[in-house]
Amino acid sequence: MSVRLQSGLVTPLILIIVLAAVSVGAFSVFRDFASLQPNPTPSPTPADLIVPPIPIQSGPTPTPSFMPTSTSSPTPKPTVKPALTPTPTVQAVSTDNVPPNAGFKRQSVRTDAGTFTVSIVAADLGSTRVIVDTISTGDCGNDCPVLSLKEYAARNNAFAGVNGSYFCPASYPSCAGKTNSFDTLLMNKDKTYFNSGNNVYSTVPAVIFGSGWTRFVKQSLEWGRDTGVDAVIANYPLLTFNNAIEYGGSSDPKLVNKGGRSFIGATGETIYMGVVHSATVAEAAQVMMALGIHNSLNLDDGGSTALWYGGYKAGPGRDIPNAILFVRK
Repeated sequence: MSVRLQSGLVTPLILIIVLAAVSVGAFSVFRDFASLQPNPTPSPTPADLIVPPIPIQSGPTPTPSFMPTSTSSPTPKPTVKPALTPTPTVQAVSTDNVPPNAGFKRQSVRTDAGTFTVSIVAADLGSTRVIVDTISTGDCGNDCPVLSLKEYAARNNAFAGVNGSYFCPASYPSCAGKTNSFDTLLMNKDKTYFNSGNNVYSTVPAVIFGSGWTRFVKQSLEWGRDTGVDAVIANYPLLTFNNAIEYGGSSDPKLVNKGGRSFIGATGETIYMGVVHSATVAEAAQVMMALGIHNSLNLDDGGSTALWYGGYKAGPGRDIPNAILFVRK
C-alpha cells in the first residue's frame, strides 16, 4: 500500500529531523568537552569556613592557657601583705580598776582625772619577803656605788623589783660633789640604817616592812631604829593613807610634770609595786585610790623609773643606789 504525503507537511518534518540531529551532536560535543575539565570545587558551606584549631605538638599536656604570660603583676590576695608585729608599747590593755591578786598585770585604770596605764606587780605577804638592797654598805655622801635594777634582782634572787628613793644622779650638774647619794632614811637587808642622823628629812614619809605586815607613816620620825623588821625606806609624798587620797598636788615641778610614777603600796596582806605611766604624782594618787590600794608611797621617777618582773616591765632607767625587791620566803 502506498502512502502519499501531503506536500504541506514535508518542510516542517525535515526541519525537526535536522534540529534533532544537531542537538544530539551538540550534546556529544559538550559531554566530551566537559570530560576534559577538572572537577569543580564545590561551594563552601558555613561549616567549612571555620578555621580548625592549630595542632599542638606532642608532649606534656598544656595548661589551660598556652598564650604568653602577661608581664603585669598578678592581682594580690588579701592575705599576701603580712601583719605588723605589735610592740609592747602598742599592745592593747583592758580597762580594769581591779589590781591583780598575784603576779604582773598591765591595765588601764579609770579615774576622775582620766584613764591611765599601770604596770603593777602583786604579791602575798604570807609568802613574800620585802627587802631593800643597797650596793653601799653605809652612809655615802659622794660618788656612791650604783647598780641596775636587773642586777639588784639577780643578786637577791628576787622575782620582782622597783627603783627606790630619790637620789642625786651623776648626770645632774647640781649633784656635783654628792653624786649618787640619797638623804632619806633607809634600812637595807643587812639591817644597816642609812641617814639615821639626818633630821632635815625626818618629816619625810616612810614605809616599814615586817614579816607578813607593812606600816606606812607620814613622817620618818615616827619610826625608831628597830632592826627586827625586814626593811625601811622613806620617800615622798604619800599617795594614799588609810584608804584615802593623801596627796592632792603641789607646785613642785618634779611632781607636777607627767612621767612614769613608781610606787609601793599595800592593802591588807597584799603588797604592790609598779609604775603609773604618763601621770603627775597627784594623778598617780587617784590611780591608787581607784585600784583600792589603801596605803601607797611615791618613789623616785623620771629617768630612774624601772619595774622588774622576770624582765623589765618599765625602764630599765639609770643605775640606782637602792631598790625595793620581792623575794620568796
